[in-house]
Amino acid sequence: MFRREKITDIFKLLNNQKLEQKGIKNIEHFIGTLKIISKLDFNKKNFSHEDQEQIRKELIQRIGQDRQIIEFLKFLVHLTAFDEKFIQCGSNSLNLLVDMKVDLTQQSFENIRISNTSLVGGNFIRCNFNGSEFDNVEISGMNLNQAQLFNCRWKNIKIHELNKLDGHSGRVNSVCFSPDGKSISSCSDDKQIRLWNVKTGKIKQIIKGKGKGKSVCFSPNNTTLAFSSDDLGYIWNVKTGKQIFNLGGQSFKVNSICFSPDGTTLASGSYDKSIRLWDVRTGLQKAKLVGHSRKVKNICFSPDGTILASCSSDKSIRLWDVTTGLQKAKLVGHSGFVYSVNFSPDCSTLASGSYDKSIRLWDVRTGQEKVKLDGHSDWVYSANFSPDGTTLASGSSDDTIRLWDVKTRQQKAKLDGHSDGVYSVNFSPNGTTLASGSSDESIRLWDVKTGQQKEKLDGHEDNVNSICFSPKVQMSLFVYGM
Repeated sequence: MFRREKITDIFKLLNNQKLEQKGIKNIEHFIGTLKIISKLDFNKKNFSHEDQEQIRKELIQRIGQDRQIIEFLKFLVHLTAFDEKFIQCGSNSLNLLVDMKVDLTQQSFENIRISNTSLVGGNFIRCNFNGSEFDNVEISGMNLNQAQLFNCRWKNIKIHELNKLDGHSGRVNSVCFSPDGKSISSCSDDKQIRLWNVKTGKIKQIIKGKGKGKSVCFSPNNTTLAFSSDDLGYIWNVKTGKQIFNLGGQSFKVNSICFSPDGTTLASGSYDKSIRLWDVRTGLQKAKLVGHSRKVKNICFSPDGTILASCSSDKSIRLWDVTTGLQKAKLVGHSGFVYSVNFSPDCSTLASGSYDKSIRLWDVRTGQEKVKLDGHSDWVYSANFSPDGTTLASGSSDDTIRLWDVKTRQQKAKLDGHSDGVYSVNFSPNGTTLASGSSDESIRLWDVKTGQQKEKLDGHEDNVNSICFSPKVQMSLFVYGM
């Protein structure tokens, strides 16, 4: 009705004879309510700001189940399209509706004007935002799959960066969340390992190594930190910041390092072609795994901790018995370097990505190739299973990501968007979101179900080589670049 009558000043409704003639009732009460709202802080302040957090929580607690108020908040959002006096209260209303997780999908928000608020995590699937104006709005995690966005005027849009962790003076080669999600460890060419507080972004501890840091990981019980460098591997006590012992024996740089799921064994893969298993409690070498004829590129424990997989520049994959240190199988089939190996959650299948442009799935029990997945037109850098094991994601230097149905072994989706090679793909803990890092300097978040891009995260000034989600915070993402 406002659109049809070209209303731009709600307070002039009382003088609108057309409305009176149409028998619209309670106009005076309606206008009186809006006059009160126009004078409140709700129409003057940004209620999504942290200094309003307690007020917002109390408000949501009081009105969260009141359907009439929820419908009125929606009305205030629509009101912004007609009368600029209500832009802030309409913006606050939309923020509250998102926080209350009200179903806002498949609705029309045509021509609304939203400013100075946060819509983080808002689910706006198939909504109509045609002609909308956004100014100074934070949209991290906002789901706009299949939304209509014609003739929008959005400016000063914010993708929230939790913290930028500055401190390293050389290239950062590896990052890892602690199991409790409260700390991040990073290692760099500057020969430093740093521990950071996730919440504040402040440095908790600096460990000075002797060589360039290559790989870093936390033990599952959160007490020990392992890292590898040009010279050796090291294990440190996280609480005291003291070195427990170093891992001697490997004659070239240790390229990859990882803990077993129970935290009792540490595996290290080296450019000297060997893998070593170490007793975390004593620091003594348990086994030396020899078989590869060229550099070990990557190693990975099976989820049950009984098998270690390794891949190499020699184009092969090896499966090792963790208890005996003996080779269980040599998986041959790739015709180029193998960059990535990852186990399915149920330990039955191993996925590998290679320079030969293919992904292969292997039967862990028999060591036989199950299937070769073709589709990429260039090197495959990364292949990862979803948490439920039903989907495999692969990233390639052909600039694309592919999603594969593990059961049918068919390609489910091709995700286009990156303008250069995709180095890393990783699923969120609940499996609904896929993150990708690329040499086009961007990170992108994808809806796994629809294959649609949810967000593009810009900020890096060089390749994004690796990405990982926090194990505790569902949508906290950490990335690093060269």
